[in-house]
Amino acid sequence: MNILLFSDLHVDTAAAQRIVERAATVDLLIGAGDFASARRGLQRCIDVLQAIERPTILVAGNNETTDELREACRHWPAAHILQGTSVTLQGQTFYGVGGGIPVTPFGAWSYDFSEEQAADLLADCPENCVLVVHSPPQGAVDLNEGRHLGSSSIRRTIERAQPRLVVCGHIHACAGQQTQIGASPVINAGPAGMEWELTPR
Repeated sequence: MNILLFSDLHVDTAAAQRIVERAATVDLLIGAGDFASARRGLQRCIDVLQAIERPTILVAGNNETTDELREACRHWPAAHILQGTSVTLQGQTFYGVGGGIPVTPFGAWSYDFSEEQAADLLADCPENCVLVVHSPPQGAVDLNEGRHLGSSSIRRTIERAQPRLVVCGHIHACAGQQTQIGASPVINAGPAGMEWELTPR
């Protein structure tokens, strides 16, 4: 299964159009949040992306809420929005949790969750899934200005469930980077997008 991964478009409609143009050559897409900027411009970004006909897994970032994302995607039949939920497509289970984890310093507009709230949302994450999260796990593709800003609850979930792939975004300085936690590849997708071939374990 060839998957196109992306995140953090932040209303960059030109970048969104490039994702649309690449979509026809892959089996499935994953968008790991932050389509809007500070809760603005979400519909403009989704209006471009909804030309994609391939199945597309989405989670909210901290710049839009899950409810806002669902509303923006109401006319996009290929979109599957996850929040503490899963979907199985082409025989593979995908599990998603959006929002900023842990709580960001950006204030009331940011769609954030504490580590405790995130642990509850991640509790049902199954083994061998593809895990889609906006925020990276602690200590993996999460470094910004010398500080690791990722989530401890996401990291514990990866260590427990051993996903086949983890897709995140949020920390722009790590866009396009990848690492491993155990056997699980962890990719900070970024707005340029990157392709990943999901092979059987």
